[in-house]
Amino acid sequence: MNTKPITELHQEHQEWLNKLAFYSDEIIVMRKRLEEIVSKNTNKEILSQAEHFQNQLVVQKENIDELGHSIKDHESYLENRVDENPVASDHRNVHDHPKMRESMNGFEKIFNELRHEFNGFLSKTM
Repeated sequence: MNTKPITELHQEHQEWLNKLAFYSDEIIVMRKRLEEIVSKNTNKEILSQAEHFQNQLVVQKENIDELGHSIKDHESYLENRVDENPVASDHRNVHDHPKMRESMNGFEKIFNELRHEFNGFLSKTM
């Protein structure tokens, strides 16, 4: 199993948590845009698409919550390694988290595709 410095993993966790906070804020904005579209349209096709996006935003918010929880769990693991032996902890290596990195990259890819699709929908309806 690969290892990395604790400080590098901690920095990566902080970066991911900041990104997840940004995506959560973006979901709030996207929901507001959907509300505007729904309130101004009665076209069944547009409303159906709006419902699709609403469902996708719910799923992505759940993914954000799950990823955030996993990241915080791994951060606790790092804190426990430091607590066990605080001497030179900034030079110590611990188990890497490639699956978490893969999950985060996959989430970002899907979210960016959703954002692109959503922006196309907005350009047609607003």
